[in-house]
Amino acid sequence: MYPFGKGFARFIPFILLLIPMGLYLVFYFGPSVMTVIYSFTDVKNIPGSSMKFVGLENYYDLFYSGNSGERWRSIINTLIFMFVVTIVQNGVALFVAVLINQRLRGDYFYRAVFFLPVVLGVAVVALIWSMMFDPMSGPVNMLYEWLFGYKDMFFASFTHAFGYIIFVQIWMYMGYSMLIFLAGLQSVPKDLYEAGYIDGTTKWQSFRHITFPLIAPSFTVNMLLSIIGAMSAFDIILATTDGRFNTRTMAYDVYKETFRGSLEMGLPSALSVVQFLIILVFVVVAVRQTRKREVEY
Repeated sequence: MYPFGKGFARFIPFILLLIPMGLYLVFYFGPSVMTVIYSFTDVKNIPGSSMKFVGLENYYDLFYSGNSGERWRSIINTLIFMFVVTIVQNGVALFVAVLINQRLRGDYFYRAVFFLPVVLGVAVVALIWSMMFDPMSGPVNMLYEWLFGYKDMFFASFTHAFGYIIFVQIWMYMGYSMLIFLAGLQSVPKDLYEAGYIDGTTKWQSFRHITFPLIAPSFTVNMLLSIIGAMSAFDIILATTDGRFNTRTMAYDVYKETFRGSLEMGLPSALSVVQFLIILVFVVVAVRQTRKREVEY
């Protein structure tokens, strides 16, 4: 059998695969490898400058230099951001997906409404919530004053700004997680629910023992996307607080050190490597735990 023909035609699919592979090597794998190499050097963002191997000096400076306190705070903020976003976003998305899967009237409209923030883009979302959370005349502040008798500074608050950024991140990407859960829910065979109903299972037992094990692959995908997205998010922070008011994360620090800091490239490269290793650890643990719950039907 020759599905692609004989002679030279057999090699055409492999030749065509070289194009995306080449793009991947040049624009993704190559820069990733160079980032690891740069993290052990004193390379500078100056054309023609020399590069010298400095070993673990950049990694030492990350955690033991004069501003190491801010670096540790960024790491803690990143972990808090990741945990809260992953848990709340997937919990709310699963709840909404279950509701929409009940064949509600106008379910396609609800899907579009919940998915709309995903396609708006970070700049538009940041503008919307900056106007909603305006400390002077924003509608949310007016509601706060009417309900609780006080006003908040929102994105300009040292105590609350980070929480509001987490809320906006969840609001922006919850619709994406919802669609993945909804696809998993709609793939569950209906006869399993009918068999469970005949056996006298309650709705909670049906969800726990039938629905959740069968949508575990969707849960795994959402966990991975949430962890990676939350750990690498910096754009919403840049667009709302620009890292002020105790809202800095590791991803934002990488951006700041690379494009707004000194001309040193070794330090942000080392920070990128540390961020990648943290993401890798949480992703591996999450995959191992969630894959245990997956079942086949």
